[in-house]
Amino acid sequence: MNTGARVTVYEVGPRDGLQNEPGVLAPDVRAELVRRLVATGIRAVEVASFVDPRRVPQMEGAEEVVAVLDRSPEVVYAGLALNERGFERLVEAGLDEARFAFGVTESFTQRNQGATVQESLEVAAQIVARSREGGLRSAITLSVAFGCPFEGRVEAARVLELVERVATMGPDTILLADTIGVAVPSDVRELIARTAGHGVQVGGHFHNTRNTGYANAVAALEAGATVLDASVGGLGGCPFAPKATGNIATEDLAYLLHREGIETGIDLDALLEVSVWLEGILGRQLDGQLYRAGTFPPAVRK
Repeated sequence: MNTGARVTVYEVGPRDGLQNEPGVLAPDVRAELVRRLVATGIRAVEVASFVDPRRVPQMEGAEEVVAVLDRSPEVVYAGLALNERGFERLVEAGLDEARFAFGVTESFTQRNQGATVQESLEVAAQIVARSREGGLRSAITLSVAFGCPFEGRVEAARVLELVERVATMGPDTILLADTIGVAVPSDVRELIARTAGHGVQVGGHFHNTRNTGYANAVAALEAGATVLDASVGGLGGCPFAPKATGNIATEDLAYLLHREGIETGIDLDALLEVSVWLEGILGRQLDGQLYRAGTFPPAVRK
């Protein structure tokens, strides 16, 4: 990798992480998690999902979370919307970036948001256009881009066809998501490199279900990604994807990047303290490993 480079580590724990927890945290606790994460130097964070709380009760009170945040002008505060009503709520809440996700397979998209892929593309186009008009950033995530829990293997050609269609909309970022954690680095290099060829900022969203998430993150950076989603403590999964376990842990990823000489702007020791705090809040050991093992001094590079 290009040492000395910089990557945006996009914290998704308050949204993608907590949505898969069995318990529901109060809005003020979720806002406190955001505050603690931002204090570590993280400069982009998903704070909530604007979805029907009957489907994802962990995200109830999204507007309340945003309302009590002590916002920093140096930080991008984002939300996830899965339809235009969710987008309108996100705009009314006053966030900086709208994120929209849909699956590259019909089965997953129908189960996740009750729509076809074509209908989701139309919603994506509306969200990108309305974000641009309203001065918001926009990011589109292609979920199950490397494999679907219902349809199995996903051909690269299918993903790239959708990448091309999304790229023409002009979002700020396109992310490829390994929602069920089946990808290996060769898969990631191919899709990320070919997505980057469209001239749009490219990101990766990796789950560590089969212990390949960190290798895939490195492969994504080598192929041209500049954004990596991660979740504090390795929290996460997808309520609509069977056996989809947690995201790569933010602190574990930051350790890897720092040791490789890649700048993130994150105070790793402070981030470990957030994981310890969150462990106490959730009452269980988190999936991340670094907050238990501890850090190690970075290598001296000559």
